[in-house]
Amino acid sequence: MSDETTERHNAKMKKIKAARDEMMKTKTEEKGLILVHTGKGKGKSSAGFGMVMRCIAWGMPSAVVQFVKGNWDTGEKTLLRDRFAGECRFFVSGEGFTWETQDRERDIAAAKEGWRIAQEQILDPEIRFVLLDEINIALRYDYLDIDEVVAFLLESKPRMTHVCLTGRNAKPELIEAADLVTEFEQVKHPFREGVKAQKGVEF
Repeated sequence: MSDETTERHNAKMKKIKAARDEMMKTKTEEKGLILVHTGKGKGKSSAGFGMVMRCIAWGMPSAVVQFVKGNWDTGEKTLLRDRFAGECRFFVSGEGFTWETQDRERDIAAAKEGWRIAQEQILDPEIRFVLLDEINIALRYDYLDIDEVVAFLLESKPRMTHVCLTGRNAKPELIEAADLVTEFEQVKHPFREGVKAQKGVEF
């Protein structure tokens, strides 16, 4: 790389840094966020559990309420229950995906119990981050009332508590209420080529 190219690059980076420093001066507010992970792509729950681990690292007590997935053994559940039970509470409310249970009334009852637990965890002053894993599925099938969930998040959630809601097909009302929404897009997936879910990658 020539001296001239290096000088141009350095000058450009100085301008970018100066502009960014000015922008950061205006970002002073702190608040608990409502985060939504949705879309057809893989990684929604994985990203949520990544935030749980980040909170644990910062000494921020957390809770997970898992909807729909039931007693499916996952690496996240095993890790958090076995090694980080003091830092993260872990609740399972579902009995499995709805095509597995084939019992709508049981699914609704499980979702409502999960939402009751979720509200308790969100309101607990010791908890700083709550992951509502796959709650969007329960909302999509109207097992829970979307207006009730949104109203609670906007009106009752403690100001500094973060809540992350995952699952496909997030309802428009939730997207509108959220502070941060990420849509996970599927570009390619091995399942379409006949490859089953792989331990450590998908569960």
